[in-house]
Amino acid sequence: MKLFLKISYCILLCSFFKLEAQEIVPLQNHAPNVYGAENQNWDISQNSDKVIYVANNSGLLEYNGASWQLYPSPNSTILRSVSVINELVYTGAHMEFGSWKKNAFGKLKYTSISKKLKEPLLEDEQFWNIIEFEKWILFQSLNRIYIYDTQQETFKIINSKTVLEKAFRINKSIYFQKSNDGLYKIENGEELLISDASILKNNAIIGMYSQNEKLLLLTQEKGFYHIDLNGSLTKWEIECQELLASISVYSSTKMYDGSFVLGTISNGIYHLNKEGTVVTNINQEKGLYNNTVLSIFEDSDHNIWAGLDNGISTINLTSPYKVYNDVNGKLGTVYTSAVFEKNIYLGTNQGLFYKKLASIDEFQFIEGTEGQVWCLNIIDDKLFCGHNKGTYLIKEQRAEKIASIQGTWNLKKIPDSKNLLLQGNYNGLYVLEKKEGQWTFRNKIEGFDNSSRFFEFSQSNEIFVSHEYKGIFELKVDTTYTKVINFKIDASKKGKRSSLTKYHNKLIYSYKNGIFKYDTLQNTFVKDSFLSNGLSLNENYVSGKLITTANDRLWGFTDNSIVYFSPGKFNNTPEITKIPLPAITRRDYPGYENVTHLKETFYLFGTSYGYIIIDINKLIQKEYKIHINNISKGILNDIQTSIPLTNNDKINYSENNLNFYFSVPTYDKYAEIRYQYKLTGIYNEWSNWSKESQISFKNLPFGDYTFEVKSKIGNTNTNKNAVYKFTIKRPWYLSNGMIALYILICIVLFVSIHHSYKQYYKKQKKNLLDKKQREFERSQLENEKEIMKLRNDKLRNDINSKNRELAASTMSIIKKNEFLNTIKKELSDVKNNDLIKPIIKIIDKNLNHDSDWKLFQEAFNNADKDFLKKVSERHPKLTPNDLRLCAYLRLNLSSKEIAPLLNISHKSVEIKRYRLRKKMNLDSKDNLIHHILEI
Repeated sequence: MKLFLKISYCILLCSFFKLEAQEIVPLQNHAPNVYGAENQNWDISQNSDKVIYVANNSGLLEYNGASWQLYPSPNSTILRSVSVINELVYTGAHMEFGSWKKNAFGKLKYTSISKKLKEPLLEDEQFWNIIEFEKWILFQSLNRIYIYDTQQETFKIINSKTVLEKAFRINKSIYFQKSNDGLYKIENGEELLISDASILKNNAIIGMYSQNEKLLLLTQEKGFYHIDLNGSLTKWEIECQELLASISVYSSTKMYDGSFVLGTISNGIYHLNKEGTVVTNINQEKGLYNNTVLSIFEDSDHNIWAGLDNGISTINLTSPYKVYNDVNGKLGTVYTSAVFEKNIYLGTNQGLFYKKLASIDEFQFIEGTEGQVWCLNIIDDKLFCGHNKGTYLIKEQRAEKIASIQGTWNLKKIPDSKNLLLQGNYNGLYVLEKKEGQWTFRNKIEGFDNSSRFFEFSQSNEIFVSHEYKGIFELKVDTTYTKVINFKIDASKKGKRSSLTKYHNKLIYSYKNGIFKYDTLQNTFVKDSFLSNGLSLNENYVSGKLITTANDRLWGFTDNSIVYFSPGKFNNTPEITKIPLPAITRRDYPGYENVTHLKETFYLFGTSYGYIIIDINKLIQKEYKIHINNISKGILNDIQTSIPLTNNDKINYSENNLNFYFSVPTYDKYAEIRYQYKLTGIYNEWSNWSKESQISFKNLPFGDYTFEVKSKIGNTNTNKNAVYKFTIKRPWYLSNGMIALYILICIVLFVSIHHSYKQYYKKQKKNLLDKKQREFERSQLENEKEIMKLRNDKLRNDINSKNRELAASTMSIIKKNEFLNTIKKELSDVKNNDLIKPIIKIIDKNLNHDSDWKLFQEAFNNADKDFLKKVSERHPKLTPNDLRLCAYLRLNLSSKEIAPLLNISHKSVEIKRYRLRKKMNLDSKDNLIHHILEI
């Protein structure tokens, strides 16, 4: 029976917390395949740079907010404990404990401390806990506590015959529990029993805290107890005492605000306030990755890290956001919401739902409201519901239809009228009237049939209607609101997801090109630079929807933020507040965003999967710091090696492909981190904002570089940029030695080329001179030839002249001799005439006178130089008369012509010719004259 009651109580309790888990703080899960290690995570710690360390079955996990890094345990065993102390990461494993320290490359290197022990470890000893105490570090196993003096590097060991459950540091004391023995304290290096109460002997102490100058003990299954200085135990009477007795607590921590977070074996996480009341239960059904919580850790930003039996979860307990996820699709997309009579109402695409404000109840559906709910308006303490099917009045969680015109977008009270409402519908404007306390449909305003989702009153009987595809209509209606008297349209201002609202009693129109206020003097909408710049719609436009809520706040929505304008504290200029909640995270329906003031500083934002509640009082601006975690270098498409994170590193040119890994260690689920970088020396301009936490540079030229990276978390920039300076060394072929060699080669080449050119030009000059010389000689030769020709012509003329002279002389001699022979012959015919004889002698003397021959010889030598000499040399036997005959024959004179010259007869000439042939040894067939001419 008792067992049945206990089981029934647990079922009831679980159902109670199932109802409560509708609105939870943001939660992030890290699955084993994400962090790259095994399932179980036994302990968690954090260093001063906010880097998280987790003791995992595979080793030590490091998480910098962007990426996980696994360091296998030193002896390939399960890591059971981790604690960051003075930037050293201490870990405990199976038969091993020691510390990790970052080297120059940003990587952790392990140093064993257990190897310094002079006493051997116990068989299969594992170290589950690490505690810092002044200069000592305590490593706790299930049977011993090793007290390590970090200065002297010596040990003191506390042994236990029973199991040591867990040790705790409270203020300036160390406490530990021995199973079946009691609670002890270490004083002067020795153990001192504090209490041996039976509850402490039989129940493991999971947590120990200081509370109101007392020690507060949390047992695994019996809840909380106080213990005084005398060792007396008293139960801490709190609301959830029975709950704690029904669950098994495995891990816990006390938060900065005095509240408690408990990790259980199979019920997930419980958050208790400092009074011991359960604030929330987060289990697997509500988003926790696993219900068995092996470790709980609060980081420096007060986030809770849960090391689970399968995975790791991060819970933003102090987040300004609480989220309702409509996991089962019961609600649908939330189009509108309202708080009325202590109830919260949600109008969705599936109908109207409600629940008590701040209750743990589930939302209830209001019958008859199936379909799209477009608006929820409170007018004269009545809740009106604009619906796809018409208009409803909500009374006592019932929907009473008061108008059946389809598609009621919005309802507003007509100015200066207590009993009239104007509603905008799919096909125009309609009037509702209250008669005898009942609201009913009265009439449609004639002359206007356009969809009227956004409309506002400007002044009496003047209505402005915004239509996203047509523009802004300005309607003038009659005093009874029955028809449109006249209207005009501003078609220059229209755009998708535009809206029209009132703020500070001024008409405001918003669309992609900015926010415009209606100027009554100019009768047109004029751009409001302050609001437009504050919302930056043209840069991050998703919707022009503007909403006015309580406290005189105007809300707008961009791709990166939710923005609201609130009254200025010291002047009339509104203050701008940007909530860094991007559209991709909030997942609202663009153009149908909605905001409702719940209470105090809490606002509800409807989304496509439920809603988000934001406490704007918790929107505090944090300081962030960006870190360069690792830099690697290497050959393109080859293995990369890490390089030191110290500046001014010199990198070989062959390894000029660099990867930079950086991060901002922030763990808020909705904190959108974007990075911007530049590499001075080649890329001197800042890059575009990106979510990537690494960047690669390939084939960098040699030279000096400065890599600089900054980040933006939501709307907050990191205070200081991360900077790394390095140098890519010149390639070997551009080293100093090679440059000197190149210079030497250039000099040699220059000299060689100069010499070659010199020789070349010298040769060219010589060739040119030779050419000129040849040309000159050729010219000279031609001139000489010409001269020779002229000379030859002159000689030829001379010869011809001489030949003529010779011929004339010869002919003269021949004529003379013939004449003398004729005279002689005539005189010879006169016989015995003594007078004639002397004359004949004179004639003979003239005929035989050598003067004719000498004259002829001189003329002949002038005409044919050296002929006689050549004939004499060739035929030395020739007599002068023979030579004379040769000369006459040379002139091709006939025998008849020769006879007078020799003063002989023709026959005698033939004889002489015959004799001459003999002397010249000519054959009979040889021609004498030809032979003479050839000489």
